[in-house]
Amino acid sequence: MTYSEGKKMIIDIHKLPKEGLSVSKDFEFSSDVLVEESAVFFEPVRAELTIKKVGENVLIKGKITTRLSFVCSRCLVPFEFPIDSSFDLVYFPEELEEEEIKDQLEDEDLDKLFYSEAKLDVEEVVLEQLNIAFPIRPLCSEDCQGICPVCGKIIKSGRCVCVMKDTDTRLEKFKIFIRDKR
Repeated sequence: MTYSEGKKMIIDIHKLPKEGLSVSKDFEFSSDVLVEESAVFFEPVRAELTIKKVGENVLIKGKITTRLSFVCSRCLVPFEFPIDSSFDLVYFPEELEEEEIKDQLEDEDLDKLFYSEAKLDVEEVVLEQLNIAFPIRPLCSEDCQGICPVCGKIIKSGRCVCVMKDTDTRLEKFKIFIRDKR
């Protein structure tokens, strides 16, 4: 049903049982395979997957959980970020040569997933779903104010006492213009 190539977990699509296959596994990834460069794992990625063949297509229903450390995009302080993500995927057979695929794929096909040679790399599926679950800009909190542009201290720490003018000098003439129009 499955076989390993090195550390990878490869599923042979032709050998999937009719009732499907349940996989519960911890995956150890290195931080350098993540889209978020500053992320560090606190624990392995736990994956609970159900893999089922329907006709030639493969359905994967799954859930991944883990805890990572990210660096806040505003204040640059590391913080813990839990991942708890569920997904439903459909993989289609890739029956064409690579050159033919590039020529024949339409725009609506670009979000479809394919498997080739009747094999599916489960580790690759889990890693892709993990990267998709990451926030676009990691923030330690939604109201993080970041670093003070005057003194360079973290604003939320309370050590910054700088007084910031709310106005941008580049917009002064625009404000005068609007005030005069009223």
